[in-house]
Amino acid sequence: MTNPDTHSLVDVLEVPKTPGAMRDDFRALFVNGTPLLDVRAPVEFAKGAFPTSVNIPLMSNEQRHQVGVRYKQAGQQSAIALGAELVTPQSRADKVAAWSQFIEQHSDSALYCFRGGLRSRITQHWLQQSGVDIPLIVGGYKALRSFLIDTLDSLCQSLSLVIIGGRTGNGKTLLLRQLGSTVDLEALANHRGSSFGGTASEQPSNVDFENAVTIALLRLSDAGNTTIFLEDEARLIGRVCLPVALRSAMLKAPILILECDMQQRIVNCFDDYVPDLLHRYITIYGSEAGFDAYANHHRSSLARIRKRFGDLNYQQALELLDIALSKHGSHNDTSAYADFIELLLRGYYDPMYDYQLSQKQQRVRYKGTADELVAYVKTL
Repeated sequence: MTNPDTHSLVDVLEVPKTPGAMRDDFRALFVNGTPLLDVRAPVEFAKGAFPTSVNIPLMSNEQRHQVGVRYKQAGQQSAIALGAELVTPQSRADKVAAWSQFIEQHSDSALYCFRGGLRSRITQHWLQQSGVDIPLIVGGYKALRSFLIDTLDSLCQSLSLVIIGGRTGNGKTLLLRQLGSTVDLEALANHRGSSFGGTASEQPSNVDFENAVTIALLRLSDAGNTTIFLEDEARLIGRVCLPVALRSAMLKAPILILECDMQQRIVNCFDDYVPDLLHRYITIYGSEAGFDAYANHHRSSLARIRKRFGDLNYQQALELLDIALSKHGSHNDTSAYADFIELLLRGYYDPMYDYQLSQKQQRVRYKGTADELVAYVKTL
C-alpha cells in the first residue's frame, strides 16, 4: 500500500510553464492598499515587507536554506526535487488552506515571493488546482521595493515640504493633525523621537519604515496634495533612520516654529509619557508587571542622557522621578510628574533644541501659536 506521506512527491512541487494572472501596476497596489500575500520565508519577511503584507510562507527558514544550498550546488531542477522531498501532502494542504482563507477574506489581494519566480508560481498553481485564483506580482518583492525607492526620490523632488518645528512638548503632532496633508513619521517609526520616546513595543525594521513612509507620501500625492507638512525630526527616530532622499529634502525645506507656554508643554508631555505610555505597557504585560516595565523605561531613558544632562541635573531628576513613581504606584497620584518633566524640559531638551535651531535660523519662515500657524498656512 502506498504511503500517503510520500505519494506523488515528484509532483508536489510541479512548476507551471507559464504563470496565471499577473499584476505590474505597482502604484495602484500601494495607493489602494491592496492586501498582499507574501510567501517568502519568515526570515526574509522580517528584513522588509509592506504595510498590507501578510506572511504565509511556502517554505520555512530551514527549508529555504536547504533548497538554496542545493540550488547553488546542483542547479534549479535538483533544488525543486529537494523541495518536493521537504513538502508533504499534508503540509501542502495546510498551506493551501491558509492561503485560501486569506484570499477569501481579501478578494482583491495579490501574491508575491522575492522575484516573482518559482515560489509565487507554485503557490498560484496549487491554489488554482483547489479552485482559488490570485494574481502574482511581476518581479515580486524586489520589483516592489525598487519601485518605492525610485518613487521616493521622485516625490522628494516634486512635493513641496514644510517642516513644523518647536520645543519638546509644544504639541507639534496635534498641530499636524489639524493641518492635514501630513505623514506622521513618529507613528510609522513607533517612537516619539525623544530620549524617552520608546512606546513599549518593537520598532519596525528600517526597510519597513522606509516602505511605509514612501507609501504614505505616494497616497498624499495621488490624492492631489502638493504641499506636505512634516515634523522636524533628527536623522534617527529611535533606531530607525529617515530615508536619505527624504532627509535631504527636509534639510532644505522652510520651517514653521510652534510656540506655547511651559505649563501646556508639561501637560502635553504628561499625556504622552505617563497615562498613554503606562497603558501601552499594561496592555502588554498586565497591571503590576506593566507598571514596573513603565518605571524601568523612564529610569533607563534618564540614565541614557546622564552624560549630556550632567550629574547634578541627573541626580535631581532621578530623585523627582522616584518620588513621582512612588506616588503614582502607591496612591495613583500623578501630580509629582510635573516637576520632573519641567526639569527635563528646561535643563535638557530646551538647551539642545535652541542650539539645533540656531543652525537653521535661515530656514525659519514664521513663529506662532497653533492657531496662528494654522492661519498662516492658509496664506501659503
